[in-house]
Amino acid sequence: MSISQISRLSSAVLLAAFLVSCGSVPTQPAASNGPTVSMVVPQSNGVGTNRAIAVVFSQPMDPASINSSSFLVAGVSGTVVYDATNMIGEFKPSSDFATNTMYNASITVGAKDMSGTPLAAPFDFSFTTRTTTDTSAPYVIAVNLVAGATCVPQDQKIVATFDEQMDSLTINPSTFFIVGVAATVTYDVVSQKATLTPTASLAANTTYTIMITAGAKDLGEVSVAPLQQTFTTGPCQSGGTQPVALCPNIGNFSVLAGTTVTNTGSTVVSGDVGVCPGTAVTGFPPGLAGGTIHLADGVASLAQATLTAGYIDAAGRSGGTSVAGDLVGQTLTSGVYTSTSSLANSGDLTLDAQGNPSAVFIFQISSTLTTGSGSHIVLANGAKACNIFWQVGSSATLGTNSVFKGNIMALTSITVTTGVNVEGRVLARNGAVTLDSDVITGCTCP
Repeated sequence: MSISQISRLSSAVLLAAFLVSCGSVPTQPAASNGPTVSMVVPQSNGVGTNRAIAVVFSQPMDPASINSSSFLVAGVSGTVVYDATNMIGEFKPSSDFATNTMYNASITVGAKDMSGTPLAAPFDFSFTTRTTTDTSAPYVIAVNLVAGATCVPQDQKIVATFDEQMDSLTINPSTFFIVGVAATVTYDVVSQKATLTPTASLAANTTYTIMITAGAKDLGEVSVAPLQQTFTTGPCQSGGTQPVALCPNIGNFSVLAGTTVTNTGSTVVSGDVGVCPGTAVTGFPPGLAGGTIHLADGVASLAQATLTAGYIDAAGRSGGTSVAGDLVGQTLTSGVYTSTSSLANSGDLTLDAQGNPSAVFIFQISSTLTTGSGSHIVLANGAKACNIFWQVGSSATLGTNSVFKGNIMALTSITVTTGVNVEGRVLARNGAVTLDSDVITGCTCP
């Protein structure tokens, strides 16, 4: 696979979903140029009783000042550690928190920055525990290189996105590394991304191995599911666009929705059908699913997190060619195409790989995607449906008896009307997928 342009995932993924505190967090007065607490990092759905609580400071702090006297949880003893690389203070309880209990915490004015300037006032916040400990393993839901990528730039940074907040002190060059390469590692709590930056350019035309080990842990000290994948550097004579990194965690899903999957008639789906966080899949039977139907389980949850990362990846690709309106009658070669509004295809649209079976097509659509009745996406000269990605800013509607190729990643809903043949995936983040006597032939991860 020839790749000259490597994606950068957005640094603002799922801010609200992952960073909501269960208690109140008052606004802190800020002294001029003095430190502040930028955010609190508990779980959004109630804190597991074995989880650490963390805060992020606005600037580097004096490590000696971040301790059990300046980071307090009322009525609880614990250990306080400070991650100087990422400016994160962490309170680890000596024993599990009580269940279903609200705790009050405070960062006192004893916390000081490197110049000795303290917080202008104590930062007080609260959090509420749930009924259980956190025992589920965290996962890497996306890496900004597909497994086996080639022609990778020699100055490439590796970005790994996790499905939950991690203990930043465990995200370091010993747990996240390229084998044999010296590098620095940073962790962004907002995006839940770790970034590995080699200290020198990688060797040309060389295969490297990325490793994330079980030493990387979440805030409940549960180890990550280890990851290992390879890539090969360039330069290469001919480059291309990197696929959106849905694999491997999208799994076998051909259809995935956020709220409901509804089918009418004799739809046939080759792979898995799922919904998350919704719980309703109806119309199977009479519809047939070649794989498993997942209702808000861990597999569907991981796939939705992967879809979100992939959607943001596709939307963030730069250097796209502008397209607008109806694409009917056009022939497009591999690359990124950007529409600032809606996009349609009322007849035949040809995607030409020009003899390169690894050619990738990415469509960034700000609003809706609509195809006409009887319309076709025509693949030419080695183009593959699974290397086509349609990032849709609202909803997608496929017209009756149409033929569609590629992975639809819609922010809201997808309506596949009667008699449509889809070669690819139908993936909706926040809304429903509606099917009606269709054929959905999904993609398989390597």
